[in-house]
Amino acid sequence: MSEALRPQYWDEAVAALAAADPVMAQLIAQFPDISLRGRGDAYQTLARSIVGQQISVKAAESVWGRFLTELGGVLDSQQLLEVEVARLRGCGLSGRKVEYLQDLSRHHVAGRLDMAVWQAWDDDAIVAELVSIRGIGRWTAEMFLMFAMLRPNVLPLDDIGVINAIARLYNGGERLPPKAMRELAERWQPWRSAATWYLWRSLEAVPIEY
Repeated sequence: MSEALRPQYWDEAVAALAAADPVMAQLIAQFPDISLRGRGDAYQTLARSIVGQQISVKAAESVWGRFLTELGGVLDSQQLLEVEVARLRGCGLSGRKVEYLQDLSRHHVAGRLDMAVWQAWDDDAIVAELVSIRGIGRWTAEMFLMFAMLRPNVLPLDDIGVINAIARLYNGGERLPPKAMRELAERWQPWRSAATWYLWRSLEAVPIEY
């Protein structure tokens, strides 16, 4: 399992966000010694994103821990395909998530998760490629852009944490429609990945690493 990577852009992004947005400046001051971390590992990032779909960060960490234990502590696509479904379900995974993880594993075994090729692609092209895999929707693809590709300007507007944090920090607790959130986020360009990470920290102080 690869070591977590700190984005090269992080210090520049933090300085720009603090200068552009007083709310961000306050958040950044609260979390001075931590940052977004990615592993540069396509298979692991997508697998963790699938496990984390539609459940809390705490629940996702718990399920992921049991899942890795079931696999002997190492995430291996070929091995996952050989594990009985009932054992995977016993880790807290739904039947559908097991199917998604199996399909992802088949793609990985076949060599279709090639980040080296994707480096030259723009964000939208990578999203389009990823959503062709079962169980990978736009949110999961955006988590991949942030945590595997370490792309700096991702804004996952379908993320419930982002929606709730923007409501609480910028609109008195009332949720904003996507268009208004996108307009608000203009001040974070071109560092919306970092802004997203700080929005999450306002809700969950302990970061998850995909």
